[in-house]
Amino acid sequence: MRIGELARRTGVSVRLLRYYEQQGLLSAERTGGGHREYPADAPAAVARIRALLAARLPTRTIRDLMPCFVGDGTELQSCVFDHLKTRMAELDDRIAELSGSRTALGELFDASVLRSADDPVLTS
Repeated sequence: MRIGELARRTGVSVRLLRYYEQQGLLSAERTGGGHREYPADAPAAVARIRALLAARLPTRTIRDLMPCFVGDGTELQSCVFDHLKTRMAELDDRIAELSGSRTALGELFDASVLRSADDPVLTS
């Protein structure tokens, strides 16, 4: 299938499909006229790429994970479980860090609002 058809079938822009190819995430053969021809399983590959991007994985990691899919779905082989668990732990750490920052910022804001309400110079 050509790039336009793949874009229509997947809802992904032609430009983004070219980017996926440039990053080594998607492959296509070239016709004699230079047009890209994608294999029949390209829509499944695009769905996999989109799933991994939604998980905020960098393209270099996605490139490494692409051969590790099972069947036509988005399930991965068990050999990558440790990598995925490590990534989830990193995200948990970042979430905890951001939550602490949000709490501290909220406390600063609340204290500032209370202070400004009590200060006649700031309220006039």
